[in-house]
Amino acid sequence: MPATPANPSPATRSDSDFDLVVIGASYAGVGVVAAAREAGFAGRIALIGDEADLPYQRPPLSKGFLLGKAGLASLPLKAESFYAEAQVAFMAGRRAVALDRQTRRVLLDDGSAIGFRTLALTTGARAAALRCAGAELDGVLSLRSLDDARALSERLPPPPAIVIIGGGFIGLEVASAAVTLGKRVSVVEAGPRLIGHAVAPEISAFVQHVHEERGVTVKLATKVERIEGEAGRVAAVICADGSRLPCDLVLAAVGAVPNTELAIEAGLTVEDGIVVDEFCRSSDPDIFAAGDCTSHPNAFARRRMRLSSVQNAHDQGRVAGNAIAGKLEPYEAVPWFWSDQYDVKLQMVGIGVPGGLAVLRGSMEEGRFSLFRYDGDRLAAIESINRPADHMMGRRLIAAGISPTPEQAGDAGFDLRALT
Repeated sequence: MPATPANPSPATRSDSDFDLVVIGASYAGVGVVAAAREAGFAGRIALIGDEADLPYQRPPLSKGFLLGKAGLASLPLKAESFYAEAQVAFMAGRRAVALDRQTRRVLLDDGSAIGFRTLALTTGARAAALRCAGAELDGVLSLRSLDDARALSERLPPPPAIVIIGGGFIGLEVASAAVTLGKRVSVVEAGPRLIGHAVAPEISAFVQHVHEERGVTVKLATKVERIEGEAGRVAAVICADGSRLPCDLVLAAVGAVPNTELAIEAGLTVEDGIVVDEFCRSSDPDIFAAGDCTSHPNAFARRRMRLSSVQNAHDQGRVAGNAIAGKLEPYEAVPWFWSDQYDVKLQMVGIGVPGGLAVLRGSMEEGRFSLFRYDGDRLAAIESINRPADHMMGRRLIAAGISPTPEQAGDAGFDLRALT
């Protein structure tokens, strides 16, 4: 899936000047470019991506790609022809290393520089580093990029064992794939429950049961002390409780860090992400930002927050692209997310409030249920296991600000469509 520049000559001149430069070529960056053109932006556009591939879908990397169900041809977000047709100079395999707000220039890793009138930072996030002795051993991997997924897929099929450090979505999805491929899997989570940052305790417990039922060893509230090796290769993970987990592969899935270095060095306001307004403008009115690297005001969370999700990156990118083209439409998208593990589809909409009322709809025993989570009388979120209709209805309800009563939510016989 290697990419070639859509407009080779303007993209490769060191003295090129563009009306819009987008740094970061994933969901948000492609969203900026597509929305700007659709909204009538006629200026010259450059899209800079630090990977050699065309911008691609990331969710399959921890799911179907590892199982051989999602091939390279299915991954690109847009066909290569899109960039030529949209007259976008796509610079694949190039990295922006600095930006000068005074001269309006971006310095690239090959020493060249390009000028901009408007800039969009869609730099995403990177896998958080594993900080323990032995993290440098051969066989310690992370998963964020297509190259990461290629390396992991090459190592996964041969048994015997993998230890996954981190019980978040990526770690658990890889655990699912590894079990399917015949690996012995252990998940070590420092927190008190799986995916505890994102879902209700009931969902965490259900997901843990799903994995343990398939033979996964789950260790909660457990820190990794070190990784032992033999001849430079991973041999075992040693936990702080003294337990030893033999393995031939370790996946570090301990979170993500927003790529804000360019913004910080350029003097933009950064607080757990590049601070943007409802139109994705940064503290510099000529610089926009979107996606995993941003901190934005979220109407549904009722606070400023940083979201790492395909939905947020895509929708913020389009808001930024529209604004750059002069079409101001505030970011008001309902947050949603999904995760596939074995035959379980977990879907979430809204932002749950810790400690709030959670109402069960459906049957946990049958593995088909939803939790309606409330913030006072307001429906704040719905987390669903194998109930996609509840999820889709939840998007409509939360977007419209409609809250069923807890009694209506818990009554499987009540038709929620009557409220819309």
